Amino acid sequence: MNKKSLVIISMLTLLASNAWAAKQMEKSDFDKVSLQYEKIGTISTENEMAPMDARHELSKLADEKGGDVYVITSAQSKEKIHATADVYKKK
Repeated sequence: MNKKSLVIISMLTLLASNAWAAKQMEKSDFDKVSLQYEKIGTISTENEMAPMDARHELSKLADEKGGDVYVITSAQSKEKIHATADVYKKK
């Protein structure tokens, strides 16, 4: 993962909010509790202008899948932000 992707992921994490049901988890935190969850899908967003917009879209998509948490697996930015995340539901 390149430096720009890490910056984007960090920015998305810092902008976390309790306004949505599905919560973003850092991969390192998720690894500690992963046995409590089952993967129910993958989501992605693209063409977002700001990290907060991408985070809101990922949370909305995770909610639509019925997920409890999502973990960002990739993020990149050229002119717009694209992010992908795995969605998990509590067992």
